[in-house]
Amino acid sequence: MPQRRTILTSEQYYHIYNRGHNKQQIFLQLHDYNRYVERMQEYLEKHAVTILAYCLMPNHIHFLIRQDGDEAIQQFIHRLHTAYTMFFNKKYERVGSVFQGRFKARMIDSEGYLLHVSRYIHQNPLDIFSFRGPASSLKDYLWSSYRYYVKPSLPSPICDTSILLNYFSKIHKNLSYMYFVEKEIKRLLKSPDEMEKINNGDF
Repeated sequence: MPQRRTILTSEQYYHIYNRGHNKQQIFLQLHDYNRYVERMQEYLEKHAVTILAYCLMPNHIHFLIRQDGDEAIQQFIHRLHTAYTMFFNKKYERVGSVFQGRFKARMIDSEGYLLHVSRYIHQNPLDIFSFRGPASSLKDYLWSSYRYYVKPSLPSPICDTSILLNYFSKIHKNLSYMYFVEKEIKRLLKSPDEMEKINNGDF
């Protein structure tokens, strides 16, 4: 297997993403999403990583994550996806890869970029809601961390929302995080190229 281009180091933030093998769906039923989330919680307790944001889509996944120890992200994703692949293949009586190769990783090198990536991740369900309701429907998507950012009274069992919200309050003192995420929705819906990137899990 070729060496990873992005070297993952401790105390650094990364955008982690992967899609289904041959762009196939990796979540076919609600129980599949639930099983993946359960495994996320299980392996978070065993590996030194902090998840800031995530979104699970039918054929791809996104994480905004901080590595808090040596090789922690590598171990966390490997164990998570190995466990999920075993579950998925047994349930659907199939063999082979569920995910397309090793996960992709992009290092986050500024607070502004950190916020931009979080917005991109939280906008991913746009193609699901764009024909059924307003942008505010994003907060109702169950497989994203977005609702924990717009409903402070709702504690997340997975994400540490304080890091992003503290950065956001320093950079955008007079705006809400919801406005920051949703202000570009109309532009995205009018831009086929931008929507295609989101729908395909490209970044």
